[in-house]
Amino acid sequence: MNACYAAAAEGTTRRATLAAGFFRFPGTEMARIEIKSEITGTVWQVKSKPGDTVESGDALIVIESMKMEIPVVTEDSGTVIEILVKEKDPVAEGQVVAILEG
Repeated sequence: MNACYAAAAEGTTRRATLAAGFFRFPGTEMARIEIKSEITGTVWQVKSKPGDTVESGDALIVIESMKMEIPVVTEDSGTVIEILVKEKDPVAEGQVVAILEG
């Protein structure tokens, strides 16, 4: 991460951090939220992609287990940063399948 200075309110400057193309002022970092599978199965469908904005209750991924389709939903709203699985991948209970920032 690169540090730089950016104009802030009222003509002052504040130290900001450049991370992944975004300016972030200290104290304004977003929470990293790991979304985990609650079951063992196979990824049947990926419903979200990086950059998507999701709300609490949205399904990110659908897992097939014992001939049933079980959605992996988020309890938090935020932006999808990364989907760590693809269709037909096996997943284990407790495995992180997606990362949100919110």
